[in-house]
Amino acid sequence: QVQLVESGGGLVQPGGSLRLSCTTSGFTFSNYVMSWYRQAPGKERELVASIRTVGGTTNYADSVKGRFTISTDNGKKTVYLEMNSLKPEDTAVYVCNGQSRWSGNDYWGQGTQVTVSS
Repeated sequence: QVQLVESGGGLVQPGGSLRLSCTTSGFTFSNYVMSWYRQAPGKERELVASIRTVGGTTNYADSVKGRFTISTDNGKKTVYLEMNSLKPEDTAVYVCNGQSRWSGNDYWGQGTQVTVSS
């Protein structure tokens, strides 16, 4: 059974930091590109960051470059999103995604809420 379970969201003041985690099971982690997406109320879902689990190549949305860092622990089959210098516009539900490099498999977590507010 495929599972992607996010954790680490919460309420943080502007300028603060959070670290999101997405622990996975049920698929071969090394065959996947792992990503974080976010969706704010009234807005379309956007890709925040992605990482190849083999090789570690990363990609970031312009809006988060220099502030967010995506990483993996392949032994724990976990992907992280370190978020620094958070802004109110970063407020959204953050969702973990795994997309197979070889097949059409595309898996999603349930999401974790991040709220940046004073």
